[in-house]
Amino acid sequence: MSDVENMAVQPRTSERGAATRSSLLTAAREVFVSKGFAEAGVTDVVARADASVGSLYHHFSGKADLYLTLFEEFQVKQSQRTKQAVRAARATGETDPMRVFISAARAYLDGCLEDRELADLFLRGDGPPGFDVVMRDRLRKWAQLNAALFEDESALVVVVTGALAAAVSEVVRTGDRALAEEVLAIIGQIRPATSASAPTSG
Repeated sequence: MSDVENMAVQPRTSERGAATRSSLLTAAREVFVSKGFAEAGVTDVVARADASVGSLYHHFSGKADLYLTLFEEFQVKQSQRTKQAVRAARATGETDPMRVFISAARAYLDGCLEDRELADLFLRGDGPPGFDVVMRDRLRKWAQLNAALFEDESALVVVVTGALAAAVSEVVRTGDRALAEEVLAIIGQIRPATSASAPTSG
């Protein structure tokens, strides 16, 4: 085959590879949601994707890699949602850090509700070995970002991120959007202890 012919074939091969990868991820999602990670098998995924075991191992190192890839893609979408919400809030002239945080938190909860099955999959505690460490690391990084937003009010960051993490679990479990709004309204009233205890004038 000439170089020109090879160049013509390559895009089709890449497109086919991308399509196979995508169908494997879709199948993995369906299998993990219905059976749980522990009970799911590679054979279940390839059967659902109408693919071969070889093609799965060409794109992924195994079942855990499929799960972690789904998690990372979900987190990327959630991060994009929250960043867009922060930009939109600031574009309207919002400067209150808590209101900016609530805008981002609402976007995150909306994403969880829109993709509830996947969010629930990551919260149910049935992931690959070490996934709890991945989740804790992600929460720590998230808290660090919030610390910057709240100008290193570390106690406030612990309270609001802890409250939101608990809210995410409950909202995903119930699918209750009204509960999400009630929780956000309460979190939005939290202020640093220094400002809460400061004497009022008048």
